[in-house]
Parts: sequence; C-alpha cells; structure tokens
Amino acid sequence: MTHSDIPPAADPVSPIAPAAVIGLDIGGTKTRGVRFEDGAVVADESVGSSNVQNVSREEAALHLAELFARIGGGTVAQVYAGAGGIDTDEDAAALAALIAPHVPGARIAVVHDSRLLLAAGGASTGVAVIGGTGSAAWGRNSRGEEARAGGWGYLLGDEGSGYWLGREAVRHSLRRMNQGLEPDDLTTALLASCGVDDPNKLIALFHSPDTGRRYWAGRARLVVDAAAAGHAPSQELVDQAGRDLAALALQTVRKLGIDGPVILGSGLGMNVPRLQESFRAALAAEGITDVRVLEQDPVFGVLQLVAEQG
Repeated sequence: MTHSDIPPAADPVSPIAPAAVIGLDIGGTKTRGVRFEDGAVVADESVGSSNVQNVSREEAALHLAELFARIGGGTVAQVYAGAGGIDTDEDAAALAALIAPHVPGARIAVVHDSRLLLAAGGASTGVAVIGGTGSAAWGRNSRGEEARAGGWGYLLGDEGSGYWLGREAVRHSLRRMNQGLEPDDLTTALLASCGVDDPNKLIALFHSPDTGRRYWAGRARLVVDAAAAGHAPSQELVDQAGRDLAALALQTVRKLGIDGPVILGSGLGMNVPRLQESFRAALAAEGITDVRVLEQDPVFGVLQLVAEQG
C-alpha cells in the first residue's frame, strides 16, 4: 500500500497533545472532513469530491479550500486522508500537496480509503471492503504484509459498486427494449429518474458528457428499492453485487493467509441488508465467518491510525 507521509516543517506535535488531528475521507462523490481535538469531534463537514481521479485538480483544490474554511486550519498536528485511487506514491503526493497549504506544519499522511475503513471497524489486521460509488478491498496481516483487490476504477472494474448497479439498470432496460418488452418497474423508475420517456434515449444519456460515474452511481438506489419491492431482476443484481464484493474480500484474505475479520463498509455496504446477506453467504461458503458491517463512518478510523503510528 502506497502512502505519502510529509513531515512537518516545525517540531512534531504528539497526537495526544491538544493540537488538532484532522481526518479526511475523500470519495468519488464527496469529501468529508472531521476535526478532532483531545479525541473529541469539534467539526464535521462535507463538500464535493476532491479526489483528482474523479474531478480536475482545480476543482479538488476548491473543494479542499471550502472544507478547511469550515473545519479550520490553525495548529494541526496531523492530517490523515483516505482516498480512492491512491495506487502509487505519486498519487498520494499529489493529494498531499493540495492539502498542505491549509495546514502549515502538520504531518500529512495519505492512504487508500479502505485503510480508514479497517481502522473504523476497530481492527488493525483483517480485510476492509469498500462497496460505495466504486469498489475495492484492502487488508493487512499480523506480519505487516498488505494486499488489495479491485479498485481499478469504473472502466476496468468496480463490480458490486453503486456505479455498477446503475449501469446494470441501464443494460437491463435496453435488453428489454431489444426484446420488444414493455418497461418493467425498474425501467419505469429509471426513466423517471433520468427525465427521459423511452429506454432508447438512455443510450445517448449514458454517453453524454453531462452524466458520469457519480450520476449513474446515484441510480443504484433505484435497483435497491426495486429489489426491496420484490422485483426479481433487481434482487439478482443486488445479490450479484454482494457476491462480487465478497470475491474481492476472498482474494485479499487468501493473499494474506488470514481468515478475517472482513469488514464491509461505504454507502451500499453499510445500508443495503440484502447485499450484506449475499456478501456474508458467499464468504461463509468459503469458510470465512468473521464478517462485520461497519457501524461508523470510515473517517472515524483516523484516531486509531494516528495512535498506531505511536
């Protein structure tokens, strides 16, 4: 796992000192920042995404400036940022450079966002699985070895993610159109959500520069709602999403030679019971039974990560 760790310009400040610790959870849709002082939350704000894999560097910088204007800079001991798409030291350094002007003298660590998730689950070893706008798994064993699976982005992977579900809803609707079938409940909901009156119009909309990864990930809720209402094709899509996320977890568990815990988090992972059931069942079939659903947002894993640094 790559990360950027920028030393402070001044003398280091102990994480247990009164100086603040700031945690950032930088997703494909939003950036959440939490300011901790003496271990207590004193500010918690969200702005648009500042992940340079999803928005321009200029837009990312604007969102970070807005966020720090809300949660404050000042005397900050450490900023710990988790973000998707942090695959190289260069990725981490680029994001750290955008954060640095807002927290002069602070130590800045940038890691893949799945590392926040594992810590938020109260584990220092195990596998964290992100099921949100995108998907990925990351883990660490007791020997300090790290491994990951997925996280390739929506063009190459992201199976089981919000984007995947939104795209599959479009594909489902187009298949029915090609077969001469009338729109079903999922297609009807999708057309209404997209503001079009014919499945054929979804093709141009999907490829339009006015829509993108976040737009279609936002349509995942239509699949989840249709599944809850008994729509069989939507139920199968949600079940498949759970199995796909479990496959990422299983790859990572096997690389590390561990049997858990596996912690499932992010928007879909934390909020869709049917997906959770499919995820658990797929892992149980492979002998992995220590499976947990995250109960707090990943950004709250920051304090554990700072403590682990000593």
